[in-house]
Amino acid sequence: MRSQRRFVILLFLLQFCISISTSNPHPEFPCKPHHHSSYPFCNTSLPITTRAQSLISLLTLPEKIQQLTNNFTGIKRLGIPAYEWWSESLHGIATNGPGVSFSGTIPSATNFPQVLGTVASFNRSLWLSIGSAIAVEARAMYNVGQAGLTFWAPTINIFRDPRWGRGQETPGEDPMVASAYAVEFVRGFQGGKWEGQRRDESGWKRVLKGDDGSERLMVSACCKHFNVYDLEKWHNFSRYNFNAVVSKQDLEDTYQPPFRSCIQQGKASCLMCSYNAINGVPACARGDLLQKARSEWDFNGYITSDCDAVATVFEYQNYTKTAEDAIADVLKAGADINCGTYMLRYTKSAIEKGKVEEADIDRALLNLFLVQLRLGLFDGDPRKGKFGKLGPQDVCNSKHKTLALEAARQGIVLLKNDKKFLPLDKNVVNSIAVIGPMANNASLLGGGYTGIPCNPKSLSEGFEAYIKKTSYAKGCFNVSCDFDNGFDEAILAAKEADFVIIVAGLDLSQETEDHDRVSLLLPGKQKALVSSVAAASKKPVILVLTGGGPLDVSFAEEDPCIASILWIGYPGEAGGKALAEVIFGDYNPGGRLPMTWYPEAFTSIPMNDMNLRADPSRDYPGRTYRFYTGHRVYGFGQGLSYTNYSYKFLSAPNKISLSGSLKSDSSKNVLHEVEDELGFIYIDEVESCNSLRFSVQISVMNLGDMDGSHVVMLFSEVPKKLKGTPVKQLVGFNRVHTLSHGSTKTSILVDPCQHLSFANDHGKMILPLGKHKLMLGDLEHFISIETD
Repeated sequence: MRSQRRFVILLFLLQFCISISTSNPHPEFPCKPHHHSSYPFCNTSLPITTRAQSLISLLTLPEKIQQLTNNFTGIKRLGIPAYEWWSESLHGIATNGPGVSFSGTIPSATNFPQVLGTVASFNRSLWLSIGSAIAVEARAMYNVGQAGLTFWAPTINIFRDPRWGRGQETPGEDPMVASAYAVEFVRGFQGGKWEGQRRDESGWKRVLKGDDGSERLMVSACCKHFNVYDLEKWHNFSRYNFNAVVSKQDLEDTYQPPFRSCIQQGKASCLMCSYNAINGVPACARGDLLQKARSEWDFNGYITSDCDAVATVFEYQNYTKTAEDAIADVLKAGADINCGTYMLRYTKSAIEKGKVEEADIDRALLNLFLVQLRLGLFDGDPRKGKFGKLGPQDVCNSKHKTLALEAARQGIVLLKNDKKFLPLDKNVVNSIAVIGPMANNASLLGGGYTGIPCNPKSLSEGFEAYIKKTSYAKGCFNVSCDFDNGFDEAILAAKEADFVIIVAGLDLSQETEDHDRVSLLLPGKQKALVSSVAAASKKPVILVLTGGGPLDVSFAEEDPCIASILWIGYPGEAGGKALAEVIFGDYNPGGRLPMTWYPEAFTSIPMNDMNLRADPSRDYPGRTYRFYTGHRVYGFGQGLSYTNYSYKFLSAPNKISLSGSLKSDSSKNVLHEVEDELGFIYIDEVESCNSLRFSVQISVMNLGDMDGSHVVMLFSEVPKKLKGTPVKQLVGFNRVHTLSHGSTKTSILVDPCQHLSFANDHGKMILPLGKHKLMLGDLEHFISIETD
């Protein structure tokens, strides 16, 4: 009996220990005392470069090659465990990368709106807060062994073509906005300098201080995909074999700025090269572009290929004659690691054939180890480090869920509101019908690169919180809407309800990675569903559009039976609540479109035509609001509110003199047009761009009866004397809170070198001389830029 008792006690203790280890797991880490903590690379008092070089010196050639893949298997003799470089965090911790697992003590993570929807808020502080919140959850998941510390986000490519399946992941079509988003997200995500942690009712507080590239990292962000990547599959072109033929002009003033800002101001610690070729050379082999990031933009981090993008150099692009040549070209161009196994398989052979030297590998390893050291991966037990107390309590906490709700609110764009149909008065609405295949499925609200949300609610559930008598009808079996056998049920529901909300648009079956659209119309029979339900409804209906890609909904804009149209993108886990708040007037919408919505006729334009500027000689209308000359369904920056606003320029200069700001003898370099009319100066002829900056002071007046959050957008129009001049371009933006019948002051800093310039045919940034126009809504203000 005594032995039996002992056995029961031992079994209980064993189960208790197992439960403790299961509920409090932690990652494997190098430099464990006492056997493996005496190496110089574990000595935290040494400079990190010295530590990294020491580690490299201890490795054999096979061990070095072993490091050149995302899935590093570890070096047992040095006590270095396996490490997975590939984790994803585009708008919350995602399941796409093998570095993340939701099988553990943390079963979910906060799911923020997809990036395009977040950017529709035009709110820099919101972008920073989201990056910061995702970073906290990333570290917390790392601490319990469910994620790595190197995340491949943000996606900052320009949303050039409305058919692109991954446009939803981007900050839109404007390089200035994409640059601003990149900077804020990366700053928030990487965390600046950690100055300790303290606990309060909202969770762990982090203090951002400094952006020095040598600072320690909370987690590592990656600017992707470098560069000119925005095609998945169109006709015979795929992202793996596509050669993006791009002008120096477009490369300089549209495609490159987000990456330059992500590195220079954001201090990103990773850069990902893309699959496609750029003017005949695969992106991961473009040494000129990759080295430009290091030499001119001061990039301090590692360069990874997109997954299998090293293999595509040989196998899809046919750029090299052998796999070994592909390895050599990519390594010598400046890439440090291969997502995939191509370097793992062929680097040894490349060395044996004299195509790669061990020094090329050492250079790559130095970049990799420096980032890992900045992350603290060789500082011992992470639970004893600066972020060691972050854990399950810091994921899906109330603060982050509230932030996800606020982001969803701010990103909703009101596109049509005839006769002020919205907001609805919840006190007089007895019943509503919610119709559409997306309306009752919370899983469709996340978009691409999504994890497992905390507590997602569908759109119909959001309405049920306001109106108890809420009916639902699919109308279509799925988003493809190939059949109309659900129309009768939807029409009946519409006839019986006081108000009708139709949810139409896109999901990941229509647009996603590896899948571009061929049409800008609503999929399948969705248009027929919308029109049929609108015609049957007792009152005009509300149309809610989902998805990231622009849609040609001209029919709905013109239909008097459709009173209001809202675009919600992929609003994340809190989208249902946010939409209901907007429709019932508890939140005044203020989002703006971050991309142009083109008509269906635009699909006749070849998707592989990378030119942004219009070319009338070949009936090419151009792309993005900066250069597009054709008809628009909705324009960039469009978005309504439940109130009206007016503006005043409080102060702005009338003249900017360049004298004293130009380099010596630069006046001789000012080009002249016909009849000696001054044309422009090169930006690199300006001695100090900072000395030319000026602030535009603006008054915003809320003319309505409702408080609101409003996006102020200041555009510029440069003198139309030079080839390739933009139609207009965004100078700056602020989101300000306004009180009913009250005025609010704000200011926008203008840097003429950056905001009033564009690239010429040779890819040189130029500042036109003469009268520049600043545009604020319907207001105009002229500034003359002169050399004397």
